[in-house]
Amino acid sequence: MILRGGARPGAWVGVGTGAPRGGRPGAASAWRTSLAEVGMVHGTLPFLWLTMMPGGGAGVVPARVSLVPLRDLVTMGPLGIGGNLLVFAALGFFAPMRCAALASVPRVLALGAGCSVLVETAQYVLRLDRVSSVDDVLVNAAGAALAALASRRWWRTPEATRSEEPQRPVPAAAG
Repeated sequence: MILRGGARPGAWVGVGTGAPRGGRPGAASAWRTSLAEVGMVHGTLPFLWLTMMPGGGAGVVPARVSLVPLRDLVTMGPLGIGGNLLVFAALGFFAPMRCAALASVPRVLALGAGCSVLVETAQYVLRLDRVSSVDDVLVNAAGAALAALASRRWWRTPEATRSEEPQRPVPAAAG
């Protein structure tokens, strides 16, 4: 936790130094892009770190998997469900702001599910004494989608991306 708290001020300073100063074309877009990048990383990595922490029998007990949907959901409890909703929430919130191609709920849902499958696969392969569960994938993806809906107002759209590009002068016809 100390490392997490100590790294944040430096990252937010990076937002300020990485984006161009006001008055120039695209300055607002650069600020939004920088903020989205920092938000995605600093909002997701702490939860991934907690998710990848090994249990007491890591490396000793066999890897466990639960592929029956909604079986583990009952045993998670409210804290487990809330935690799983937050794992990729920052990614779901900020990704559509950063990348116009992700500016739809189904795409963010697919991104959250894909990232969650990678995490669950890593837990299984590394034998971290954790259960790799399809319910974790479902709840993590739902958290990303719900967070995306919360940020919908600030999404980057293809039309806005084109309008932020500097206009090139059209050459005059000769003659």
